Amino acid sequence: MTAGTEARSVLRARVAGLVSGATDGEVTEAEILAGGGSLTALGVTSLAFLRLIDTVEEEFGIVLDLDGPFRFLDDLDGLVDQIAELGGGDGGHG
Repeated sequence: MTAGTEARSVLRARVAGLVSGATDGEVTEAEILAGGGSLTALGVTSLAFLRLIDTVEEEFGIVLDLDGPFRFLDDLDGLVDQIAELGGGDGGHG
């Protein structure tokens, strides 16, 4: 596994944990990591998305642009890509 692949894997697992936390554990990390589909289909509600956005912005020190299309919230990989693109995967805190 390359360093970039390993870093993405760690970030992906970390974000899956944040998604699970935003749902109060109703959707597990394992379900999110294995899902491969839409977060909504897994059971992530609109309230959970609001919690998730807040948590991601605080955790990674980034601002998610919600003024335009925000398809990056459709699935785990889209969200991970957006966080990495905004520099949030470079360490953050936690």
